[in-house]
Amino acid sequence: MRKIRRAGKYFYRILSVVFWAGLVFTAGYGWYYAEHQIPEHFSVSEGEETSFSLDLPLYTTLLSESEEVILKGDSGIPQEEIRIRPDQEFSLYARKGGNFRLGLKLFGTIPFKEISVDVEDACYAVPCGMPVGIYLKSRGVMVIGTGKVTDENGSEAEPAYGILQSGDYIEAINGKPLSDKEALITNLNRMGESEALLRVRRAGKELELSVDTVKTEDGSRKLGAWVRDDTQGIGTMTYLKPDGSFGALGHGISDGDTGRVVEIENGALYETEILGIEKGSAGNPGVMAGVIYYGPGSRLGSVAQNTDCGIFGTAGQAFCDGVKQQAVEVGHRQDVKRGKAWIRSYVSGEACDYEIEIQRVDYSPTRENKSLVFQVTDERLLRLTGGIVQGMSGSPILQNGKLVGAVTHVFVQDSTRGYGIFVEDMLKK
Repeated sequence: MRKIRRAGKYFYRILSVVFWAGLVFTAGYGWYYAEHQIPEHFSVSEGEETSFSLDLPLYTTLLSESEEVILKGDSGIPQEEIRIRPDQEFSLYARKGGNFRLGLKLFGTIPFKEISVDVEDACYAVPCGMPVGIYLKSRGVMVIGTGKVTDENGSEAEPAYGILQSGDYIEAINGKPLSDKEALITNLNRMGESEALLRVRRAGKELELSVDTVKTEDGSRKLGAWVRDDTQGIGTMTYLKPDGSFGALGHGISDGDTGRVVEIENGALYETEILGIEKGSAGNPGVMAGVIYYGPGSRLGSVAQNTDCGIFGTAGQAFCDGVKQQAVEVGHRQDVKRGKAWIRSYVSGEACDYEIEIQRVDYSPTRENKSLVFQVTDERLLRLTGGIVQGMSGSPILQNGKLVGAVTHVFVQDSTRGYGIFVEDMLKK
């Protein structure tokens, strides 16, 4: 009898462990879906009915908190509250512009998540896809790192070590603003004393730092810091709006040494010529090799922002006049579906749309420029480039006649696959 009681207790312990493990798994599973599969906000066009599928894990109730946002479920009857089955589509109609909220409840009772809905006018843009040369001027002189220098007596010193940090921006020296690294060098060599008072921007904060400079054998003074004031490269223009504003790349331009997005004062786009393409392979992303023409007649536009979602600015009139493609409607994030889509690129020398397969759509805000996963399926592009190569970042992604995204990264181990960003996120920047 005692053995039976022990076995019973053991059995209930196992049931308890299984119950709590299941509860933790369910909570974790629910959190994953809330974070990655259900957007925190989405935009819709005023006066248009839009269909959604939230890929929900369980039966869920969707509640509209405003009479201006009308929900429709299976019955087709507008309601302020509808019940949604997993993978079931529903519709939303917004009567007027503004910001509204939707509530999600598990089993109709447990508050799960709130979704913000922006109702706005339909947006149109030209999906471009052409390569451009990019030049960016940093805001301040960027510190890459510190190093040792030899003084006039032959001794080594590293004066900036522990004072300046990689990613700092030197804005002024001894009260004099700096425009570029040449100005920094000139002011250092004009100093009569060894101590340099630097105004430095670090992570958005202004700092006053003092560095004892080193006088070298040739009489010049040095900080013992590697610095840079500009960067350049080749990328792809994603879209051009009717007002001449553009977005490109889909990700920020980062410094090759610090890995951080360059904080810029200004920049420009220039004509570029692609001279060759190195095809991608496993472990070795390919690249478009080209030359940038910096002549005054080759300037295509100005760059005002360099962000995690791309670079943005205004195209010149000559560039706008030369664009022959037609503007299309810009799709919202909920318009992007798994399945067939196209990327537009000039890798062949002319504009072509190449077929891809969108394999995953991720709504997590932490994956801003990696919200889409796709695979190149078009044999023409595979023969030409092996898939996605460096320089194709920014190539527009089209689906169902709408501009929905842009290429951002390539899978290092599989050049046929890549990441993309919702074009909606680019436009909001």
